[in-house]
Amino acid sequence: MSEIPTAAISRLVTYLRILEQLEAQDISRTSSNDLAERASVTPFQVRKDLAYFGRFGTRGMGYTVPILKRELMRVLGLNQTWNVVIIGMGRLGHAIANYPGANDYRFQYVGLFDSNPELIGQEVHHLTIQHVNTLYDFVQRNADTPQRVDMGFIAVPPEHAQAAAQNLVEAGVRGILNFAPIVIQPRTHERSDTHEPTEEWKNVVIENVDFLAGMKRLAFYILNPHLKLTDSEETQ
Repeated sequence: MSEIPTAAISRLVTYLRILEQLEAQDISRTSSNDLAERASVTPFQVRKDLAYFGRFGTRGMGYTVPILKRELMRVLGLNQTWNVVIIGMGRLGHAIANYPGANDYRFQYVGLFDSNPELIGQEVHHLTIQHVNTLYDFVQRNADTPQRVDMGFIAVPPEHAQAAAQNLVEAGVRGILNFAPIVIQPRTHERSDTHEPTEEWKNVVIENVDFLAGMKRLAFYILNPHLKLTDSEETQ
């Protein structure tokens, strides 16, 4: 598992989206050629990505859409519930909390946090916005219950994002999705020349979502369409 490229996991998410679209169209079978065309990769890439996790199809017969969808859901961990807290309940935080697709994949919001006194006490989807200072107690209190916190979403201004991440990690949250336009840096040992992360950060997974970065890339490739790489040409 440790040798699976990050790009391959991203492509699995794309394949799953395609399978969901096929299922909605009552299409029960597909092939590596069909998936490749829809995902803008090569058939070889599709087969290679799927082979990391097992054998899902039959030579000459392709893939059964519901079965492959089910298996990709299992591989991606989407066959279980993931409890999420959001730090930062401004406009972006509200938009994330109100996004209708999260429940389709069993991502469940269990806590909303902010430091703005005007927001504390407001309700969003039957959850009361709490002060961020209560985050640690909230996570610890629910650690051994069905409400345990698996992930934290950061939707605060960039100057507060690093502190928000540190609060999540100190509380014991190991998955962070950062929407602030700044790259979260794990805390490292002060006297280490190797920038080794501290013990609490070692098993933390961070995903940085930068809308502006996407817009900047889009602008560049609109001006330089001949330089746009397909997924199969990028580093695997």
